[in-house]
Amino acid sequence: MSRRLTRRQALGASAASLGYMYTAPAFAAEKIAGANGKLYFAGIGVGGKGSSDIENAADCAQMFGGEVVAICDIDESRLNSKANQDGIYYNRGKPTKYAGMRLFAKAQKFSDYRKIFDDAGLLKSIDAFTVSTPDHNHAQASLLAIRNKKHVYCQKPLTHDVYEAFLMRHEAKKYGVCTQMGNQGTAANGLRKAVEMVQAGEIGQVREVHVWTNRPIWPQAPGVTDKKPPKEAKAPKNVNWDAFLGPAPERHYAAGIHPFAWRGFWDYGTGAIGDMACHTANMAFMALKLAHPIHLAAEAGDVNPLTCPSYAHVVMQFPSRGDLPPVTLHWYEGKKDGKKMLPSEELVEKAKALNNGKLVDSGSILVGEKEIAYSPDDYGARVFFSTGKNASGKLEKLPSNNGDDLGQKKEWVEAIKAGKPELALSNFSYAGLLTSAFLLGNVAIRTGKPFNWDGEACKADIPEAAKFVRREYRKGWDLIGYNASV
Repeated sequence: MSRRLTRRQALGASAASLGYMYTAPAFAAEKIAGANGKLYFAGIGVGGKGSSDIENAADCAQMFGGEVVAICDIDESRLNSKANQDGIYYNRGKPTKYAGMRLFAKAQKFSDYRKIFDDAGLLKSIDAFTVSTPDHNHAQASLLAIRNKKHVYCQKPLTHDVYEAFLMRHEAKKYGVCTQMGNQGTAANGLRKAVEMVQAGEIGQVREVHVWTNRPIWPQAPGVTDKKPPKEAKAPKNVNWDAFLGPAPERHYAAGIHPFAWRGFWDYGTGAIGDMACHTANMAFMALKLAHPIHLAAEAGDVNPLTCPSYAHVVMQFPSRGDLPPVTLHWYEGKKDGKKMLPSEELVEKAKALNNGKLVDSGSILVGEKEIAYSPDDYGARVFFSTGKNASGKLEKLPSNNGDDLGQKKEWVEAIKAGKPELALSNFSYAGLLTSAFLLGNVAIRTGKPFNWDGEACKADIPEAAKFVRREYRKGWDLIGYNASV
């Protein structure tokens, strides 16, 4: 059995050339699968969405007699609040709330996730991680876990960069871990039924998809740009700003970036398309069995190096897939000249007719050769077909879940217990493709040029794209290296 490496030992062994912790330590197969009857979790990022993520993981852990053994957040206030939270404990599978009994009573606290991986004893006790940080830390934290053969639930978008999604997809498979991306609409039976119906030919062959969003709802262009940056300030005492930055470039704290406005800044977030495409385009992507786009182009406004654009229309071309024809997917975000970016009026009217004359702020339309399907939903959980049907009824091929956020966690845990990564429907093999496809939209926005894409090589045919496909990491946080063999 090989010796377990701490983060510090691995860095001492030339992380730059070999990749950080690239040879994961071996340990018992029953520990990997969680087949010992108990599951022990750690949460990286436990405020915001991370709060419910680690709570859901704790619920699942208790069902199997396990618990959460570590929690990490760059905000000490959020970390302490979570550590002191009363919890729901399970008695023979039935939830009961006990006031004064802390759900995370035995969890060690960290403000820097690297230190979890420095603690060999603690790391050995952990079966699985939830990762719910801002986008720019997703891949670093997740890959450290994966390379230690820990199962991972990571929030959407799976990564900050296209290359990271490529790497996460390959490494999860290489190390045989069970994974799930946090796009909870995947658990909805409505989405799953719509996938089955589209694949059964309910609207005929689909060659065109339109997806739009109500994002951005945070500061970015045109109000905040490199010419109009936020005012620098001193980081609050409760915020570990260095840990927040992680692999991002060194930059002064600015009020509002933590805990939410980071989404509109290129260094930390992925803008509207990164935030919402993994939800709103999920049903279409899954139903049409999409993978790598082969050509991308974008029109965008107020493009600048600091923040995401004021509006964008991204066009993605997908090739034929077996008997399925090529697909052109359109993504719309923001407002141009005060008008919301949307599909054509003709298509909008057809969609409205399926939903009491209403077009929602976020949704999608699949255009088939015979009919259309309209989802007036951020998550693809409700879908109406112009054939007069909707996405309801018994599932024929996909398993029933319909458990929303907790249901997606339970599905992940079921995959862990069974040792079958494919049981989690948004596993990284799927989620890596979904994420990278739409992050390429950001590459098209930032380069301002159309390009062809080779998904298996993870390479565009224009040199300007390279720095947006794979960014450079800040010294001390360049933890995941590069694997030329994937």
